[in-house]
Amino acid sequence: QVQLVESGGGSVQAGGSLRLTCVMSGKYPYQTYSMGWFRQAPGKEREGVGAWVSVGSTSYADSVKGRFTISHDNAKNALYLQMDSLKPADPGVYYCAADSKKLPVGGAWFPGASAYSDWGQGTQVTVPS
Repeated sequence: QVQLVESGGGSVQAGGSLRLTCVMSGKYPYQTYSMGWFRQAPGKEREGVGAWVSVGSTSYADSVKGRFTISHDNAKNALYLQMDSLKPADPGVYYCAADSKKLPVGGAWFPGASAYSDWGQGTQVTVPS
């Protein structure tokens, strides 16, 4: 059984940076698996931020491309979301998600929330205007 725990959220001024961490405990049966970051602002639907597959592919939503970077540390079994140049449109609860399948990731495409089977509890990001 896989569990995901996010950390690193907080309040940062517009233009600032934050790095979110998602630590995975447990393992999937196969070495190839997928993870993603999502966010949900108050009153809005959960939206995808970006995705990563263990073969090394990443993709990002257009709204964060060039500002956010996803990376993974195999030794720590952790997925990171480096968020730079934060904007007032970026706040929300950020969630980490994972699935045992190799999901299609690349270019402008990344999987929606329904593709992932495991979720973290979320971490709050605030960007005061």
